[in-house]
Parts: sequence; C-alpha cells; structure tokens
Amino acid sequence: MEYILETRGLTKVYGSKAAVRDVNLHIREGQIYGLIGRNGAGKTTIMRIISGLASPTSGDYTLFGKSGAEKGKMLKNVGVLIESPGLYPRFSAYENLKIKCLARGIRPNGYVEQLLKAVGLENVERKKPVGSYSLGMRQRVGIALALVGDPKLIVLDEPINGLDPQGIADVREMIGRLRSERGISIMISSHILDELAKISDAYGIINEGTLLDEFTAEELEKRTGEYIAIRASDPQKALAAVRAVGVNKAEIDSRGLLRVAEQLDQSAKMAKAVVESGADLYEIYVHNSTLEDYYLGVTGGEKHA
Repeated sequence: MEYILETRGLTKVYGSKAAVRDVNLHIREGQIYGLIGRNGAGKTTIMRIISGLASPTSGDYTLFGKSGAEKGKMLKNVGVLIESPGLYPRFSAYENLKIKCLARGIRPNGYVEQLLKAVGLENVERKKPVGSYSLGMRQRVGIALALVGDPKLIVLDEPINGLDPQGIADVREMIGRLRSERGISIMISSHILDELAKISDAYGIINEGTLLDEFTAEELEKRTGEYIAIRASDPQKALAAVRAVGVNKAEIDSRGLLRVAEQLDQSAKMAKAVVESGADLYEIYVHNSTLEDYYLGVTGGEKHA
C-alpha cells in the first residue's frame, strides 16, 4: 500500500459553484500532511469528504488501499475534528469521552484515562465541566474525541485557530507525539503556516477548489530556505565564476536567478568573482524564504485569511 489516502479527481459542486475541482492528493503512512489554503479554498470540503461526512459529486478516493464498499468499512479507522469540537459543556472531559466510547461500543477499563493522558489532560479535575475550559483545553478534548477507537488517520481542521502562543506550542507538541508514539497519520489544516512548517512532512496547496501543488518537506527546503541570490547579465558566466572559487551548491532557477546554498558569509567573494568574469552584477543578497512566501508565490500573491 503506497498511500493510506489517495484522492482521484475529487470534485464537489454546490448548486452552480464547485467547492473542490479535480483534486488528486496523497498521504503516506505516518505522515503529517499540511493542507494549506485561504478561507473558502476547499480545505474543509475535502476533509469532510474523506471523513465520510459528505459525498463527492464526482471522482473518488481510497482509504488504506481500499475503495468502494471496502472503503466505507475503513472509515472506522479515521478520527475527525472539523471546525469546533462537539462537546457537552456541562459535562467533564471524562464524561464527554465516555459518551463517545459507549456509542462506539468501547468499554475497556482505563481507556478514557489513556485518551486524556494522550492529549495532556490527565491532571485536570475529573468533574470540571468543559464549558469552563480554555479554548486550548477544549481543542485537546476535541482531539481526544477524534482518537476514540484508535484510528490510523486523524483529520484536524484548524486545531490551533484562535489559540495563544503557548496553546499553539502545546497542540503542536501533542500532534508530533501522537505521530511518534502511536504511529498515527495526520492531515491538518492551519492558517499559521510557520507552525505547519515545524511539524509537517508533506503539504498540499489548494486555491479556489484546485490543488495547485503537492510536495514534501524535503522538496520545500530545496525550493525555499536560506540562500544567496545573484542576478547578473549572464547567469551562466556567473555560475561558472562562483564555482571557480569553490562554490558547489549553486544553480540557476527558472527566472534566471543564480541561487547559492552554501558559504552564505562569502557573498563579497562571489560578487568579485562574478564581476571579474565579465558579467554585469545587478544585485546580490541573502534571501530567506519561508513556507508562507512559497504559498504566496504559488497562489499569485494572495494573502490567506
């Protein structure tokens, strides 16, 4: 099984508007997959479809290598937290989790306690109602609910939205721990791209219902990261010049910009070499590109909301 989740031409139309169009995305076992897009881009629609909460207008998807009727049976291995967690505010975290466990036919001793520990709520007062919890604590309860039944894949829609910096860090650490300790694959959307970049192994960028790009963290590092940018009248001459002074990690991108990924403190040496090669040096600077920069470039510079 190459992918635990694969969509093929996934499309969802509401009336005359296509919320999702011909989406093909891929999640491998054990990955944290970051789905990126502005409000209304189609992220939640995709998550609802793959969680069995909505049906595609056309196209299909496979879960754990299964399709058709077999795929439906695999939905029990998918945990979901989409939008706000559905909690009974007057009940405690323990009671909310116990209700879902009973509904799923799960009654082993100590199971709810294990879930609370998994999300860092094991020390919260047993009878404290979730209505009095902070937003971050309620999100933890929501993730614990998604873990009921020990799913192999969990889908988290904006789990850090509205949290303070400490809450964001806590949820990020918890998500990483769930993957490392339980081997769970995680699909997560967030507007806070710097946070996604800290935990994700792969990404998909969706805009106006269309998946524009899909790439791994390693591929992102090659496309972004810190590098010396050199713009010259003759990029090939400039490339030969910097290589002549001992620079190996250099390449010309599709825009004709020379990118050097090593010896970042030696820009003066490189500038001198380019000028002495006979090429006109227009500019040289150290550039530090982020996931957000890449996202804005792919989507044509649209700010995500």
